[in-house]
Amino acid sequence: MVDGRTLDGVEAVGKHLFHRWDGGVTVHVHLGLFGRFRTFTKEAPEPTEGTRMRWRGEPGTLHLSGPTACEVIDADEEERLLARIGPDPLAVRAGDEGRLVASFSRRRVPVAQLLLDQAVVSGIGNVYRAEFCFILGIDPFTPANEVPVEIVGDIWRLAIEQMRVGERIGRIVTVEPSEAGVDRHRDVPGRDRLYVYKRDGLPCRRCRSTIRVGELAGRKVWWCPRCQG
Repeated sequence: MVDGRTLDGVEAVGKHLFHRWDGGVTVHVHLGLFGRFRTFTKEAPEPTEGTRMRWRGEPGTLHLSGPTACEVIDADEEERLLARIGPDPLAVRAGDEGRLVASFSRRRVPVAQLLLDQAVVSGIGNVYRAEFCFILGIDPFTPANEVPVEIVGDIWRLAIEQMRVGERIGRIVTVEPSEAGVDRHRDVPGRDRLYVYKRDGLPCRRCRSTIRVGELAGRKVWWCPRCQG
């Protein structure tokens, strides 16, 4: 269905990609664990059995292999899919904050666990969830429905701010530049970029208490017992 068409653009919502082709055709792609794009700037090899999509342009030929999903969808299918995806801080839509507040109010799981649920909010991985809880002084084991509405709003706005910084500079830096003695996020030294993630046993950057690490739903989580107590 896309043979001979021109790619007009790509929209990312969480881990889902929507390729917009001329004529109003949309191809939905989810890379999953094994999907990947490969660009060949010179002569490209023939597609293999695992190649799901191939197109030519500048700077060369692009092969998509191994995705969880690669399918042509219509507008109704796209709307149903978007309804199942949590709000994306890098692709904000009207009503997103309200959706997040509603999700928190219905769930008793720990807040740090909920932040990794892609049906609740998209794109917040293990690094950001630990850092957001620290910055906002939230105990990561607090039941989600006990987090005040205004704090849920703070989480959403912080996610937008921090993830846009990460997108702009190409790496996760949550420490305020002034706390690292520099002017810009991109200038924060590698060892000083994060507050708590993978810093168990080290002193908190703000109160000097020892950073702790625990397990939550099979994933490690880090926090400061004093700043997040």
